[in-house]
Amino acid sequence: MPTNAFHIVDVFATAKYAGNQLAVFEDAHSLTDGQMAALAKEMNYSETTFIEGGNPDDGFDVRIFTPGGEIPFAGHPTLGTAAVLRKHFDVGDEVVLNLGVGPIPVEVRHDGDDEVYWMTQNPPEFGPELDHERLAEVLSLDASDFDTDWPVQVVSTGLPAVMIPLRDRDALGRSEVDPRAYRTFFDDVGVENLFPFCPNPRDDANDFAARMFAPGHGVPEDPATGSANGNFAGYLAHHRYFGDSDVEVTVEQGYEMGRPSHLSLESSADGDEVAVRVGGRVEFVADGNLV
Repeated sequence: MPTNAFHIVDVFATAKYAGNQLAVFEDAHSLTDGQMAALAKEMNYSETTFIEGGNPDDGFDVRIFTPGGEIPFAGHPTLGTAAVLRKHFDVGDEVVLNLGVGPIPVEVRHDGDDEVYWMTQNPPEFGPELDHERLAEVLSLDASDFDTDWPVQVVSTGLPAVMIPLRDRDALGRSEVDPRAYRTFFDDVGVENLFPFCPNPRDDANDFAARMFAPGHGVPEDPATGSANGNFAGYLAHHRYFGDSDVEVTVEQGYEMGRPSHLSLESSADGDEVAVRVGGRVEFVADGNLV
């Protein structure tokens, strides 16, 4: 039986036991695909990662599983795995993870004793704009709950999500996925991740409050979603939400779940191409081995 070492970390955490939980398994080349899928279900976090091998020069080969199966990219697993590599694999302040979407670079920025992990995601791709009223049915809301000054739109930096602008945090708090409407929506649109947001955070130090629902991936709600927030950074830049394609904002997520999370977003444009970066803190929680 495999006895792989594993580590548990909290990503985008405001403190230990906040943010988004992640399990990271070492020596995953010794595990079968079925064992990885079973371990992801056993951990039952939004995602679990498996380090198959690699080195600081060529990058580290990493696979990401949700309880529902393997996915090509996700944000908090990227940062959390980079933190584990830095602590346990003698990696410096820059590391590349070779994921299903290709190589994703991660860097550590130091602010006094604080360390913030930042990943540069793939350039965003902008999909169709969708009807606000249709998302009202999916999220059990009224049409008046939406901020129609901004579009509902599919955006992807490797894992697509639907950006859904709401008027205020009351609407955000009342959001609840209707299973039947969600299934119909997915059958038609083919996107499982829903990212409602509003410019009405609890903390004045933040710029937005958001939630993320992904029941199609076996994740009813996610407390901190780096991939979707990277999509969001691209959305803000693309639509010049602040009048400019350069964006620096902080998003709060996970409060409805008792897992407060802060995600820092940056975007900048070079011609038609938008670069997006997502950053956050990582807290180490536990180490162990399979038995």
